[in-house]
Amino acid sequence: MSAPITRFVVVSLLAVCLAMGLSACGKKTLIPPETSGAGAAGADSNYPAADRYNEGNLPPEGKLDDIFTDEKGGGGSGAAGGHDSAMGQSDEYKRVHGRCSEGFSPVFFGYDSASISASMRDRMEANAAWLNSNPQAHVVIEGNSDSRGTNEYNLALGERRAQGAKEYLINLGIDAGRIRTVSLGEERPLFEGMSEDDMAQNRRDDFIAE
Repeated sequence: MSAPITRFVVVSLLAVCLAMGLSACGKKTLIPPETSGAGAAGADSNYPAADRYNEGNLPPEGKLDDIFTDEKGGGGSGAAGGHDSAMGQSDEYKRVHGRCSEGFSPVFFGYDSASISASMRDRMEANAAWLNSNPQAHVVIEGNSDSRGTNEYNLALGERRAQGAKEYLINLGIDAGRIRTVSLGEERPLFEGMSEDDMAQNRRDDFIAE
């Protein structure tokens, strides 16, 4: 085979290979970023974040249990005591007292929120006043969430709710050494139903005297 023909064949083959490579690149498909479901994004990503409870729709007034202690017993047993002050009580009792020890009131949270709302500040101040009147007492704050979202997210959300209430009490003059926090997440709901009202009752801090 003569040299000119050889060069022609080589150039032709290179051209064919180059064209095939460009064609393959043109057909390359980009993979979109991985997306997460509603549960991974947060406990309440499919619902509005507005506070479920405000001045117009609070549960009946009284000594309400804090959201954080919803899963633990009251009466001074503490988070590890295993006593549940709401066990065997009526739904009305649970709505008013939750699982708080006597003298404390529960604090409710908006969907996917760990902020103490304006409508809950009087309860936090009343809880601080009880601790000031009982200087030997300690308190366990238990953070709870509703069941929407992943277990891991809700445990973290419960912890933020408990820590937020602890900081609030500290700012009101309560010694940090008198306060412990526990997150229960969605593990021990006060109400087992799936209605929005049931969910709202479970987004809470409970306060347990020690």
